[in-house]
Amino acid sequence: MIGSSVARLAVAAGLEVVLSNSRGPETLADLVAELGGRARAATPAEAARAADLVVAAIPLKACHQLPADALAGKTVLDTSNYYPERDGHLAELDAGELTSSALVQRHLEGSRVVKAFNNITPHQLLTLARPTGAPDRSALPIAGDDAEAKAEATRLLDVLGHDAVDIGTLADSWRSEPNTPVYIQPYLGELPAMNVEDFLRWTLRNPGIAVPAAQIGKLVETAVRRSAGEARLPSAG
Repeated sequence: MIGSSVARLAVAAGLEVVLSNSRGPETLADLVAELGGRARAATPAEAARAADLVVAAIPLKACHQLPADALAGKTVLDTSNYYPERDGHLAELDAGELTSSALVQRHLEGSRVVKAFNNITPHQLLTLARPTGAPDRSALPIAGDDAEAKAEATRLLDVLGHDAVDIGTLADSWRSEPNTPVYIQPYLGELPAMNVEDFLRWTLRNPGIAVPAAQIGKLVETAVRRSAGEARLPSAG
């Protein structure tokens, strides 16, 4: 869903988009038709080779399916979060030895991984997009080990309607993960108790709350690291 939102914003901004998934290009026909002539579907490897910048919007447990050879030399924006109830428990993440994006970087050793788009819900990524300089523009945190890759991510976020706040390296990216102050709630307000499916439907009725860069910076600074193994899928539960 984050991938679809990024694609919609990118097409609206005049960018060419190549979509892929694990089920095959033909399963993306409806989305491609909705997006129009600037979008097409391909296999993951084809999309990786065609792209100037890659957004990997997949569950963390599927990160080893990313085509590492085709992504070599590319900047890859990793949107994933670690949810043990979905991904299974990963000892290195539970122990705090790695962050989820560092795990992705280890698989994509020839790529430049940047953590991005992981702390906002898909609908609010769309509804809160604003032109550069708008007074009610929201910001999103990014993290990575390569300065130029983070600069690329910052430029993309700007084109898509959001400011970027650099929160450090991939080792620091836990500050935007589940269980942190900057994760989801600032863009939504008070979260009612509900299951994941009802939560996602509720977000479609919520216009979202603008969260400027200065506020993102303050929230990130107040983060206290908890066990990644406690992360739950988005909901008040």
